[in-house]
Amino acid sequence: MKTVTKSMILCLGLLGATVSSCKKDLMKLNENPNGSNPATINPNLVLSTVLTQAGIEIVTLGYQDMAGVMQHTQKDGWTSTHNEYDWGGSNSWTNYYDILRNNQLVYNRAVILQNELQQGVSLVMKSMMFGLITDLWGDAPYSQALKGEEGGSSTTPVYDPQEAIYTGILADLEKANTLLSKPKSAYPAAIDAVDVYYQGDPAKWRKMANSLALRYYMRLSEKLPAIAKAGIEKIVASPTQYPIITDAADDATMSFPGNSNADSWPANVLYDTDSSNYRRLKMCNTLVTSLQALNDPRLGIWANKVQCFLLVDDTKPPGTGNNYKPVDTVVAGENRKVRYVSPDVLTSKGLTINDINQNVDYVGLPPGIAGPAVYNLSPDAAQGARNPHVSWLNDIYRQAKGPLLKARLISAAEVHFILAEASAVKGWAAGDAETHYKAAIQASFSVWGVSSSLNTYLAQPNVKFNHTQQQIIEQKWIASWTAATEAWADYKRTGYPVLHAGAYAKGPVVPVRLYYMLEERNLNKANIATAMDHLEVTTYSSFGANGAKNSPWSKPWIIRGTGKPW
Repeated sequence: MKTVTKSMILCLGLLGATVSSCKKDLMKLNENPNGSNPATINPNLVLSTVLTQAGIEIVTLGYQDMAGVMQHTQKDGWTSTHNEYDWGGSNSWTNYYDILRNNQLVYNRAVILQNELQQGVSLVMKSMMFGLITDLWGDAPYSQALKGEEGGSSTTPVYDPQEAIYTGILADLEKANTLLSKPKSAYPAAIDAVDVYYQGDPAKWRKMANSLALRYYMRLSEKLPAIAKAGIEKIVASPTQYPIITDAADDATMSFPGNSNADSWPANVLYDTDSSNYRRLKMCNTLVTSLQALNDPRLGIWANKVQCFLLVDDTKPPGTGNNYKPVDTVVAGENRKVRYVSPDVLTSKGLTINDINQNVDYVGLPPGIAGPAVYNLSPDAAQGARNPHVSWLNDIYRQAKGPLLKARLISAAEVHFILAEASAVKGWAAGDAETHYKAAIQASFSVWGVSSSLNTYLAQPNVKFNHTQQQIIEQKWIASWTAATEAWADYKRTGYPVLHAGAYAKGPVVPVRLYYMLEERNLNKANIATAMDHLEVTTYSSFGANGAKNSPWSKPWIIRGTGKPW
C-alpha cells in the first residue's frame, strides 16, 4: 500500500550522464507496479482488508490462547503458550498495528472524498483495535502511532497512558455515532460489497459504535466511576440518539468463506491435513464443570462427548480369578465404549479414584497440568494425542466454515450483561437488571441454536438472577466462548470467574497482561521504559521472562490499585 517517493538511482559514476538528466532521474517517482497509490485509492478496496483481517485476528486470539488463559479450553500437545502462559518474554502487536495503518488510510481518503460512512466505520474499527491493544498490554503508542512514514521521531512514538487511550476511544465512538446517524440513502459511497459485518448498513454500525462505548465505559468503572456512570446512563437514556445492539441479529459477526486456509475458521482440518491443530485443542475442566452444574445445553454444541468413558469397577467376573472385566467393552445402544478400570490398576499407577474423571458424557482437561496428553488414563501419549477419555471440541470446529463458525466482535449478549451489571451492581440508571440478565442469556442461546431450552434453563435455582456481580460475569464468561479476550478483560476488572492457575503454569495466578515485544524494547527504549514504570509491581511480578517491569503479573493502570483480580 506504499509508494516510494525518492529515487534510489545514483548519478555519480554514470558515464555520459549530464547533471540535468541526473537531476531529472532523482525527481522521478518510483511507483510500485504491484501496489496502490494512497493518494488516489478507493477507500473501499482497503476497508475490505481492514474488516476481514480484524475479524480473523480477534477470533484467532479469542479461540486460541486467550481461551486457554480463561480456561475455556486446554491443549494436550504444544501446551506452553495455551496452558502455561509461557509467552517467551515477547508478544507481538504487529498485526494489530498493520490493520490500524490500513484503517487510517481508509479514514484519510474518506475525509478527502467526504465519505462520512467510511469515516464512521473506520472510527469504529480504530476504537476496537486500539481498545484491544490497550486491554492486552496497557500503555501503548496511540497519539503518535501510525506515522512511521514521516520518519524521525515518528518511528519511536511515545506510549500514551492507558487512561488517555480509553478517553480517545470514547471520543472517536461519539464522533462515529454522529457520522453514522443518517439513513443509508444519504451516503453517496456505499460499502455493501466490502462490509462483511453489516453489508453497508449505517444504522447497525451506529449500534456497534455505541455498544463499544458501553464496553469501554464499563472498563473504566473501577478507576473513573463518575465518567463511566455518566456515559452509560447517557446512552441508556437516549435510545434514539444512541441506539445499541439489543438483539442477536445485530451482533457484529463475520462468517468464513472457507475457500483457503487464509479465509477459513482457525485450526480446521480441511487445510490442516493431519488435523493436529484441531486434535490438540480440548475442553477445559473449568468450563465443562461449570456448564454441567448449570445443565447448560451449550455444552453439547461446543463439545463432543468422550469417545470411551471410564468406570472404576472392582467386580471380578466369576471363574476368572484375579482378572477383571475386559477393557473397552461396547455399551449397548451407544456408539461409544466404556473402559472398566480395576482399583488395582489405579494403585499400580499411583492413582486414586479422585485422580480420574468418570463422567460418562463430558470430561475436560484440568488447567496447567503435567502430561495432559495422558490425562484420564489415555492410551495415547503422543503430541496432540487421540485421547478418547476427554472431550474434544464439537465436530463443527473441524470445518472450514459453517453457520456457527463466526468471528464475533461484539454481541447483544455482551451489551445486556454490561447493563445488568451497571444496574444491579453499580446502581446506575441502566434499566431493569434482571430483564437485561435474562435477555443476555436469551441472546447467547439464540446464537448457539438452543433457544428451546431457555425457559427451563432460566428456571433453575442456580441460574435465577441473584443480583450479584459474580453471577453476571460468570454467565458472561460462558457466553464469550470463542471470544475469550473480552472475558479476560472482565476477569481482570472483577476477579470473576474465580480461576486457579495450574501447577505447571509460569505463574501461580492467572496473568493480567501480555509482554511488551522484544523489538520495541530494543528500538524504542526510552518510551517503553516509561510505559513499564507505569505498571504496578505485584507479589507475582517476579514470574515470567523479563523481570518485574514487564511481567504479565504486573498490573496496568486499569486495574492498578484495585486489588483485582487477585
